[in-house]
Amino acid sequence: MRKAGWVAVVAIAAALAARSIAEAQAPAPKPAAPAGRAAGAPAAARYRVHGTLNEVMRGILFPNSNVIFASQGDDPAAVKQDKDPSLSTNPLSSIYGGWTAVESSGFALAESANLLMIPGRVCSNGKPAPVGNADWAKFVAGLRDAGMEAVKAARAKNQDAMLDVSDKMTTACSACHDVYREKPDVSARCTK
Repeated sequence: MRKAGWVAVVAIAAALAARSIAEAQAPAPKPAAPAGRAAGAPAAARYRVHGTLNEVMRGILFPNSNVIFASQGDDPAAVKQDKDPSLSTNPLSSIYGGWTAVESSGFALAESANLLMIPGRVCSNGKPAPVGNADWAKFVAGLRDAGMEAVKAARAKNQDAMLDVSDKMTTACSACHDVYREKPDVSARCTK
């Protein structure tokens, strides 16, 4: 290969290297909007509902509220870990047990308030969850507040405060259940 040919090969290699460096330093391009959603659409449009209201209650709210209720009678610090805590089905005796479990359950309940407000969720009877109703939003806010009170009490390792937290949790849940759940006819749930 002649000298001019080698110069051309070196020039091309240098250009490719410079381009690679420039591309690596450039900001990542914004991803395209998902199909069915225009760019700039509200973030809420990205959230999808998978479970019914009943399934969310049974899967998230029921087990986590039970941790809160258990902690008012049993000192979370005194709960012994299971033989293999990584396999424990009891949050209080698991690897993240004790007061950490109470704190985690408080966060789970507070965060689940967001799940209860996502449009498109239905009740077990197929009726839409009343996420647009003012009283629903008030009830959900009560749940969020009770969850964060549990976090505060768990961080302070204050079992006496758990009595108040449990009462707030019961009040928040009952207020909503009295209006939307406790119906003689299950098909009337999620309605006033």
